[in-house]
Amino acid sequence: MSSARESPDKATANNPLKHPNSRIAVLTSHFTATMSSEKDAALAAAAAPPPADSPTIFDKIINKEIPAKVVYEDDKVLAFRDIAPQAPTHILLIPKIKDGLTGLSQAEERHCEILGQLLYAAKLVAKQEGLEDGFRVVINDGPDGSQSVYHLHLHLLGGRQMNWPPG
Repeated sequence: MSSARESPDKATANNPLKHPNSRIAVLTSHFTATMSSEKDAALAAAAAPPPADSPTIFDKIINKEIPAKVVYEDDKVLAFRDIAPQAPTHILLIPKIKDGLTGLSQAEERHCEILGQLLYAAKLVAKQEGLEDGFRVVINDGPDGSQSVYHLHLHLLGGRQMNWPPG
């Protein structure tokens, strides 16, 4: 007679979200409460860095393979609500085409236009969201910057008084 419940080892082996070395588990860690902090999520992502041209969870959002609450979109920028907000308003802005921009440290002169468009889109979204009293734009870069998804993205935070220093 077999048990209705699988053993933990078998369940882990059959579930890529629970297998610690799974790329899906690393990406999912950014969006779940299983990680104790952004720092832990960033360290997990840095431990298994993907090739620069490999798809990220943001590519899947751009391609509509994963749902997101989109608040702004134009031909080059997509903005959507963070599913683990750190402020009353927490929106991620991403370039629709990564073009090697896994992080700000990878920016080259050819990226100046998209970098400017991301910042201008952040201003438009802040106005749309009613953040007249101010907001913060954050770019995490690399393991020490707590970057957990290697596709350049801006965090637009607002709706409360921000603290200083931030980190």
